[in-house]
Amino acid sequence: MDDLASVLARLSPEKRSALLSLASDPEVQRLGEGPRGEALARAARSGDANALRSAAEGLLSTREGRALAEKLSALGHGRG
Repeated sequence: MDDLASVLARLSPEKRSALLSLASDPEVQRLGEGPRGEALARAARSGDANALRSAAEGLLSTREGRALAEKLSALGHGRG
């Protein structure tokens, strides 16, 4: 799995800036600090694809998680 610096280096400057801005958004940070965000981080560190999928589904089942997914999708389509 690529590390964050490697992934960011491959993004255009505009998308990199938008992603870093999104990551510093207080609402996004709160989402990552909650139990579902912590579970997602643990699953990502473990490298267990099934655990990661399950944790992501749990996060995306929340209103906040869906809003984040929409923002990321817009970023991926050049709208963010």
